[in-house]
This record gives sequence, C-alpha cells and structure tokens, in this order.
Amino acid sequence: MASKVGQPPLPPWGNALAGATGAVLANAIVYPLDMVKTRLQVQVKRKTTDPEPLTINARHYTSTFDAIGKIVDDEGIIGLYSGINGALIGVASTNFAYFYWYSVIRTLYTSSQKLPNPPSTATELSLGAAAGAVAQIFTIPVAVVTTRQQTQPKGEKKGLLDTGREVVHSDDGWTGLWRGLKASLVLVVNPAITYGAYQRLKDVIFPGKASLRPWEAFLLGALSKSLATIVTQPLIVAKVGLQSRPPPARQGKPFKSFIEVMTYIVENEGLLALFKGIAPQITKGLLVQGLLMMTKERNGPDWQNRRTLAALQSMK
Repeated sequence: MASKVGQPPLPPWGNALAGATGAVLANAIVYPLDMVKTRLQVQVKRKTTDPEPLTINARHYTSTFDAIGKIVDDEGIIGLYSGINGALIGVASTNFAYFYWYSVIRTLYTSSQKLPNPPSTATELSLGAAAGAVAQIFTIPVAVVTTRQQTQPKGEKKGLLDTGREVVHSDDGWTGLWRGLKASLVLVVNPAITYGAYQRLKDVIFPGKASLRPWEAFLLGALSKSLATIVTQPLIVAKVGLQSRPPPARQGKPFKSFIEVMTYIVENEGLLALFKGIAPQITKGLLVQGLLMMTKERNGPDWQNRRTLAALQSMK
C-alpha cells in the first residue's frame, strides 16, 4: 500500500516504536496463554515406574483449561502472570530491534536498486528474516530469563535479575543467556511458511478472487498461521526445553541442543508430545497477530505490504 500523499514515511526509530508499542499491548493481553503454553511444553508425563517426577512442577496439566485452573488454585490469579515484567521487556526489546533493523535493511535495499520498484514478496520475506535474526541475537537473553521465571515452582519464585544471575551462575555461564539461539534463528522461516500457506489456501478456497472481504482474509490468515505453527511446533517446544531448567530426572544436567530435547521428549512421552501446548500456542499467535495488525495499520500506512512478517512477533 502506498503512503498517503504529503505524509512522510516513518524513520526507523518511528517504525520501531510503533511496532514495539503494539506488540507490548498485544502480548500483555494474551500473557496468561503464554504462561500456560510454556508450562505445558516443559512438563514431561510421569510413568508409574519413575522413581521421581520428570517435570519441574509437581502438578501435571492435561489441557489448557486444566492448567489455568490448577495454576490459579496453587498460586492465585497472579500465578498466570509470573514473569510478565521480563516478558514485556523482552517483547518490547525484540520488537523494537526487529522493526528498527527491518526499516534499516529495507531502506538500504531499496536505495541500492537502480529502479524504484517496491521489493517483491520473496524479497520482503528475506529482509524480514534477516531483521528477525539480528533481533534474536540481541534480545534472546531476556527470553531465556522469562522462560525460567514462568517455570519456577511455587516457593522458588525469583525476580528478573535474580533469575538472570541463576542462569549465569549455572554450568553454562554467560553463554546460558543465549540458550535456544539456533532454534530461534531457524524459526525466522515461520513468516515464509505462513505466507506460502496463505497464497495456496487462497487459490483453493477463493479461486480467482482478487479482492477478499475482511472475514475471508481473517479466515485465510488464521488457517495459514495455524499451519505454520503446526509445522514449527516441535522446534518451539525444544527451544522452551533448552531455556528452562532441566527436568529433575536429569539431575540438573542441561540439554545441549534442541535435537537432544526432542529425543528426550520422544523417548519419555512419544512423538505426539513434540506438539504439546499447541492449542494455547495457536490461540496466542492468532490473537497477537490480529492485534498487531490492527495497531500497526493505525501507525504505519505501509504495513499491509509487510503483513506476513507479523508472524515473527508471535513466535516464542
């Protein structure tokens, strides 16, 4: 979508501020879902022959609603917001870095072109992936600390700084703050999967239709986002496993790679366990993406040209 006549484009910091503000508001609204999906993803089902629990928390959750009920019973409503301060700091910093670097990279790209043609969809996705990768490198320490806070048992709750010290004082040292970085860098392909699924579903469900109604676009967006989440869910679960405390059955031994996490989960729970927590994950992704789209539409007139990149903002 072209910029309105007489309205200058936002500078990189302006895009970054608008994107970060919208993302913080969106993630604050859906934070209990983020909390629940993390708890579901780190738990490991206990077998009757196991001498000790395989999960960090003694409680086992069977579903999203079961997790919400048990967390409220054990910790009160505030339990659904454990780690929210760190989470929102992480969201703000990640989104600010993403939108800033996206604006910088896109400006450098367009200025290097001889013809003033707008970037193709493939190019937009590549630029967004590059910006997302750079943002992850700088901001993943906050995500690691937040995941630790979300999975701390009752009675062992710590603040943001104390949890950060716990990570640094572990066997990994300072590098522990970058746990799950490789998985995060792979996950920047999510927008490309979302966009590809969107276009394919559009051809199948609404063949030959050039302009879609709002509800039709929302339907396609929801379906494509869900498919992209299903494809990447095992990696999301593995990343959370890397960033949280190791299960008690491992006697404090941390996982070394996301492949090791996946292997451990499959051995103890089966293949389908790689998709645990997918219901709140999809719900959170859809709500965050929808809220981000509405916020950015009001703050950035060219946002529709980058709508598929919103998928990066809801992956964790």
